Amino acid sequence: MGKVISIVNQKGGVGKTTTAVNLGAYLAFLGKQVLLVDIDPQANATSGLGVDHKNLEHGVYEALIGHKKIFEVIKRTLQNDYHIAPATVSLAGAGIELVEMDDREFKLQQILEKIKDDYDYIIIDGPPSLGLLTVNSLVAADEILIPIQSEYYALEGLGQLLDTISLVQNNLKPNLGIMGAVITMFDRRNKLSSSVMYELYQYFPNRVFRTVIPRSVRLAEAPSYGRSILHYNPKSKGGRAYYKLAKEVIDLERKQSYINNN
Repeated sequence: MGKVISIVNQKGGVGKTTTAVNLGAYLAFLGKQVLLVDIDPQANATSGLGVDHKNLEHGVYEALIGHKKIFEVIKRTLQNDYHIAPATVSLAGAGIELVEMDDREFKLQQILEKIKDDYDYIIIDGPPSLGLLTVNSLVAADEILIPIQSEYYALEGLGQLLDTISLVQNNLKPNLGIMGAVITMFDRRNKLSSSVMYELYQYFPNRVFRTVIPRSVRLAEAPSYGRSILHYNPKSKGGRAYYKLAKEVIDLERKQSYINNN
């Protein structure tokens, strides 16, 4: 059964979608079957993988409200083992429609349960907010990965996010785990980056990924070509970093599996 990883941060511009798209690409490159689920109404992950969200008839929204089966909306990407459940324009209204539904926090979990066996990893890219779609992405996840920008205000709001995660653990999903935090947009010339890293270790002892994602022009350019960094410039600093991060995620799972079986 596949592992569901939700990539969450309610602060925008921290490399959340970049991490979702490129981690997925490199997990698939390393031989895993991967599905990226885009539940951000901005649909940046969808367009970042070359899918024109404005002209799609169906996407995650239709699956969430029960008008389509999830497997009917899944699209292929440039990689055989990497699929996407795309966001469409109509997803913007989902937060309001879900409010009226029974089990509204569990809708995403319910639809992903049906396809969990088809993938090694399901990665969820949620909106940069703490609304109902984000709660759905937390409840559907086995573990959470938090991208954190290495800048001065990066840790502002982290407490609020951890409070939300704690509420979900206490009331909706007791076994929700935190996989860890990954530092993004790292600039070694910036002295602040080191202090952010230090503070992050206080929040997440033993849960900060060793891989650090650099600030990179190539990473910023890739989505405008509808490509992950793997298909745009794999030898760039950003490409090498996401390759390392994917290996680290796989190694982490191997260790957990070993511990659980012994």
